[in-house]
Amino acid sequence: MVKHLWTSFRLLVAFTILTAGIYAAVVTGLAQTLFPVQANGSLIRLHGQVIGAHMIGQSFTSPKWFDSRPSAANYNAAASAASNYGPTNPALVKEVKGNLTTFLKENPGVKVPQVPSSMVESSDSGLDPDISPAAAYLQAPRIARVDHVPLSVVKGIIASHVHGRFLGMYGNSYVNVLELNLSLRTWMHQHHL
Repeated sequence: MVKHLWTSFRLLVAFTILTAGIYAAVVTGLAQTLFPVQANGSLIRLHGQVIGAHMIGQSFTSPKWFDSRPSAANYNAAASAASNYGPTNPALVKEVKGNLTTFLKENPGVKVPQVPSSMVESSDSGLDPDISPAAAYLQAPRIARVDHVPLSVVKGIIASHVHGRFLGMYGNSYVNVLELNLSLRTWMHQHHL
């Protein structure tokens, strides 16, 4: 029996070194070599300071910026979760009505049927960094008015940030809100606004 225990112990040590050490080091090394941006969190920096990540949504509270999709987690990556409310749950109906009221108030002239569902329903993770191009274009008049930027410029910035469907057939077109706001900020700084 001691012989079997000794063999088992040696196998345990060997496989621990192999799977927890060597395998992890190889995978980490490959990730850092082949996909360094993604392996390090897809961070976005401005003047050397991290201001966000491509894959994590964040809140923009000023009317001068494009709004992100509503978040059930209040944009807290540590609390990422959906509300899991069913379609007949009064809490979901209240949330959607509240989000719709806020969106319409912030974007005068927009009618209820124009508002994409993604702008009134929280994303599943609560951290969705993207909105539909339609949601961005609906916000364009507000952005132009508040920031004193020509509407055609705002629409051009949106158009330049639309990501198409994956392989032309999977998913939907989208716009990353942080990238959009950074481009808007850059344009305004270049034009001293």
